This record gives sequence, C-alpha cells and structure tokens, in this order.
Amino acid sequence: MTTTSATATAGVPATAGVPVAAVAPVARRRGAAVRIRRASARVLTTLARSVAIFVPVFLVATFVTFALRSLSGLSPARIQLGEDATPEAIARIEAQWGLNRPFLVQYWDWLTGVLHGQLGTSWVNGADISTLIGLGLGVSLSVAVLALVIGVVAGFALGTVAALRRTTWVDRVITGFVTVISVMPAFVVGIVLVSVFAVGLHLFPSAGYLPAAQGIGPWLAHITLPAVALSFDVVADVARQLRTSLVAAYGENYVTGAVVRGLSPRRIFFGHVLRNGLGPALATLGLKFPALVGASVVTEWIFGLQGFGRFANDSAQAGDVPAVQGVLVVSIVLVVTFNLIVNLVLARVTPAARRGV
Repeated sequence: MTTTSATATAGVPATAGVPVAAVAPVARRRGAAVRIRRASARVLTTLARSVAIFVPVFLVATFVTFALRSLSGLSPARIQLGEDATPEAIARIEAQWGLNRPFLVQYWDWLTGVLHGQLGTSWVNGADISTLIGLGLGVSLSVAVLALVIGVVAGFALGTVAALRRTTWVDRVITGFVTVISVMPAFVVGIVLVSVFAVGLHLFPSAGYLPAAQGIGPWLAHITLPAVALSFDVVADVARQLRTSLVAAYGENYVTGAVVRGLSPRRIFFGHVLRNGLGPALATLGLKFPALVGASVVTEWIFGLQGFGRFANDSAQAGDVPAVQGVLVVSIVLVVTFNLIVNLVLARVTPAARRGV
C-alpha cells in the first residue's frame, strides 16, 4: 500500500509508488544529518568567537605581564649580587640576561619563547621555569580537578533537590547549609579535615603527594582531603546558581504549556527545566576552576603539597620575576582554555545557545 500524503507530512517529497516504510528511514536520516550540521555549526561559531576574543586578550595580558619587570624595578643582579652590588656589576649581569636591549625587542623574544612553550629561566636558581611550573601544576591540577568534580556533583544534587522541594523545609535546610559552607575558609576546613580524618581516624595521609603513576589509590588518598577543603566554595556557588535558575525556569510559559499538554513531571524537568537552567551554573564553573588552581597556596601549605600556588608564592617572595611571569601566563591559558570548554558545552546543551541568544 502506498501513500503520498504521509510522506509529504513527514517532510519528504511525495513520490508515487514508494512505500511509506521505505521513505520514513530516509527522512529520519536526513533529519539527523541536518541536526548534526547545525550542532557542528554552533560549536564552530562558538569556537571562532572564543579564539577571536582569546588572541587580543592574550597579547594584552602577556604585554602587561612582561612589563612587570620594568614596573617592579627588580633585577637579577640584585638577587645574585645583593644590595651592595656596584653599577658596573649590575650592568654586566643585566647584559648577560639581555636586559640591556630595547623593551619591545625583549618582549618579542620572550613572547616567541612563550608560544614555543619556553617560559624563560629562573633568576634565583637558573632552572627552566617551564619545568618548575610543570612539576607544581600537575599537583595543583590533580587537586583542582577532583575539587571541581566534588563541587559539581554535590552542588548539582543540592541545587536540584532544593529547586524540586522549593519553599519546603528541605529547601530551607539546603539553603542554610550552603550559606554556612560558603563562608568557611578553605584553610579552616583543611585543618579540621586533617584533625579528624588523618590524625584522628587515620583514613587519609595528613600531608604529601604521590603521582598517579605510582598508583591510583595512593594518589587519590593524598589529594582527597585538600580537594574536599577546596570544593566547599564550588558546592555553594553551583547549588545557589542552579536552584535560582531552576526555580526561574519553572515559572516560564513553556513549562506551563508542557503541564497543560499532560507531560509527566520527570519529562518536564529533564526536557525543559534542567536544560534551560543549566546555563548560570555552568558559567560559574568557568571562573571556579582557575581560581581553584591559583588560590590553593594556603591549602597546599597545610597539606604539604608543592603545587602551582605554592610555587607562585615562593617566586613572588624571592623576587623571581621570570617565574612570576610564567605563572601569570599559565594562569591566563588556564582561564581561557577552561572558559572555552564551558562555552562549547553551553553551546551544545542549552536551548538559548541553540537559538543564538
């Protein structure tokens, strides 16, 4: 049996004598291909916009970063020779480091090295800064990623439950809990965690770090407590943002229309409310991850970790300008990269991004 009206209704040109069962799969494949092309176009557009923003921001940020040496008045001669160094000795040391050349020439050479992954040499010990940062960054990234995972899982769970039970005692309890943990400093939480779980219960090591290459279990054991200490702020922000956006989404007209059409609460939540309410919570993560990496210096001191934050603090205290510049460059790359990932996720999962809003 054939029909032309059914195929026309399905969006496929009517073809006399062609069975509907044969035309329907073709229509579905064409529809899937169109959706894939549109999704790819959205991702590419978001990627192009992010890159267009990244390039000038990176150039300006690196220029300001490199200007730190001139603004600080510091010199490797002062570090190596002390405050009593003669002008001749200072000039000789600065010439060895190439600091007697024009500023723009120095900046171009430094920027070229940065683009090749070379962040310069430490004024303090002459070591390669890229290597030093790489050692500390691995530690900090391990802790920050686990803290982000804990914060996202706990924050999304608390925010979702609070929104689904809004105006009830459950909502009030979660809101109060989130408010309390949002004002607790990470170093205070870290001290409590060490006292209870490391010293008291002996469940986790109190300090130190082991890379994942030496075993996933020992690696997780060493980074769990510092990650939990850092995750409280992420949990609070994600939970509050998600609850607010989900409650606002429940008040939109499309939810009312879904209820009128008889859709189940589960389908309304996952198909309409959650997808439209994810945006603010995901955008929060774009700022949280770099902050976790850069603001972990106190936590690293408490747990005896030689991480990125501690290296940055030690370099600043020693007046090691090239090392501080390298830290800032890596921080800029982390911020831009993670925000790019967040933007791509937003472009993929949120309906507003699909409409170009």
